[in-house]
Amino acid sequence: MNVLISACLLGLNCKYSGGNNENTDALRLLHAGITLIPICPEVYGGLPTPREPSERCAYGVISKSGKDVTAQYRRGAEAALLLAKRYDVKFAIFKERSPSCGCGEIYDGSFTGTLIPGDGVTAELLKENGISVIGESQIRSILNSGGQEQ
Repeated sequence: MNVLISACLLGLNCKYSGGNNENTDALRLLHAGITLIPICPEVYGGLPTPREPSERCAYGVISKSGKDVTAQYRRGAEAALLLAKRYDVKFAIFKERSPSCGCGEIYDGSFTGTLIPGDGVTAELLKENGISVIGESQIRSILNSGGQEQ
């Protein structure tokens, strides 16, 4: 099974701060017979690492200083969808709460740490195209099922 995964979860330093969100459960998926295809939609969209933090808002995605970065987030989402189609991906594991990868819950655009129901730009596009998306907190359920999608 081919699975698209947030590159930061595999330890790649592509997070907005220049670091990563390495997740040991994500690394364990490599030993469960799952082919992981890493992507950082923000980087694919042309944003640097490190970069200013951004959040989704009513009209798109803005950086903390107020710069509209919606175009870069959309470009990264389109790249992720193209990669998913090329490798027949039906399932993605993404970084929770991210303005790009968040699934089910994201920051509200006020930069106050307030969470609201919603999806990041990439997660939303993948879901619209029939690809299941989960956050990293659900990886253990995949491992417990022997590597089979839940």
